[in-house]
Amino acid sequence: MVFSSLIFLFRFLPLTLLAFFLAPRSMRNGVLLAASLVFYGWGEPKYILIMLLSICIDYTASNGIERHRGSRMRMRAFLMLSVVGNLGLLMGFKYANFMIENFNILTGQAIAPLAVTLPLGISFYTFQTMSYSIDVYRGHTRSERNLVDFGAYVCLFPQLIAGPIVKYVDVQRELKNLRIDPSRIEEGIRQFVLGLACKVLLANNAGLLWQDVQDRGFLQISMPMAWFGILAFAFQIYFDFSGYSLMAIGLGKILGFEFPRNFDFPYASRSITEFWRRWHMTLSAWFREYVYIPLGGNRRGPARQLVNLVIVWLLTGFWHGASWNFILWGLWFAVFLVLEKAFLLESLKQHPFWAHAYTGLVVLFGWVIFAIPDLPSVGVYLSRMFSLTFSGDILYVLRNYGVTLLAAVLFSLPVMRRVQTFLAEKKTVSVILLALVFLLCVAYLVDASFNPFLYFRF
Repeated sequence: MVFSSLIFLFRFLPLTLLAFFLAPRSMRNGVLLAASLVFYGWGEPKYILIMLLSICIDYTASNGIERHRGSRMRMRAFLMLSVVGNLGLLMGFKYANFMIENFNILTGQAIAPLAVTLPLGISFYTFQTMSYSIDVYRGHTRSERNLVDFGAYVCLFPQLIAGPIVKYVDVQRELKNLRIDPSRIEEGIRQFVLGLACKVLLANNAGLLWQDVQDRGFLQISMPMAWFGILAFAFQIYFDFSGYSLMAIGLGKILGFEFPRNFDFPYASRSITEFWRRWHMTLSAWFREYVYIPLGGNRRGPARQLVNLVIVWLLTGFWHGASWNFILWGLWFAVFLVLEKAFLLESLKQHPFWAHAYTGLVVLFGWVIFAIPDLPSVGVYLSRMFSLTFSGDILYVLRNYGVTLLAAVLFSLPVMRRVQTFLAEKKTVSVILLALVFLLCVAYLVDASFNPFLYFRF
């Protein structure tokens, strides 16, 4: 499914860009809306109606808020329409069966699960549209009266399925005045190809090692294999998600939009606090602005701040999936964020080496919880990481995946920023290198059968 979606993107993109650039400026949002619905509908045709329903809910809610500025009660009623409507869609499709399953376990009932599948990108676009209605309620922006323009914002195909989460206030001006800028197109192409390379050449190959570990069975792997396996997953999810985000940002630039940055080399962090300022930055910003601060943030004393952190990270874990391992994963990070707020952060600043080591270990153990839905299997895997068992599988890993892991380490650090700067400055070299990288990615896609997008399921 995901492999064919990426192939479809390459077939779909040239025609879309041609139609977009040839269309009069007043019609470009209409082209974007139509193209985005085709792109989304090709992968999930039956869920176009859910997307359209989400658009209608927030269009109605925002304009209702705008019309009733003089009545706080009516404004709140329309805001609740947006919040309940968006969260209702998300709960119904993503969490209903999780609740049914746990209710059955607790009560001994046998309620049948709902016959629904998770719509692609629903966690992203429901948060995106809900933030718009909240911003209108707060007076941070005026409601959008043009339904086509609003629909284009919600459905923007570059970032529709897996982010970054784009607030309406960030692209409002561009929606109203989309301009073709050759320098931005050039930069967008460069970012798109680099993101594609991160996804196809690094994430996919790291994912093969993690898949290899799972196929062998956790009880059969040695201690080094267990460490290399979860390291491979850490690189897979990073380059998978950051690569897709960079592709989305690049496509956005080509179309005239400036999407927010979503990753800032998080594996170079020296604390968990810093890590979450660098990883999935738009989601962290969303929870900070629309959950943490409304709860009181750090304004109501240290004890309340720590409670607010736990609530936010419980919700962050649950946002990622309807499974207990995601909730545990969120609480795992909440513990360390609370410790850092309480006393640990100052000590980490004084010992950079140990700060890097501590952060890396906490993140890796967190990825074990995240990657393995079955909690007993999480325990098995962690035990293998400290089992003091050795075998020839370490040679197998180094021989087959050593180059991939070395490249992943290198490009997950800020050296990648220097690569981007070099390509921006050396135009001729940049064109040649990017063309070669693009051809290599296409060849890999045509030849390979392993091409998952991990965040498509969130």
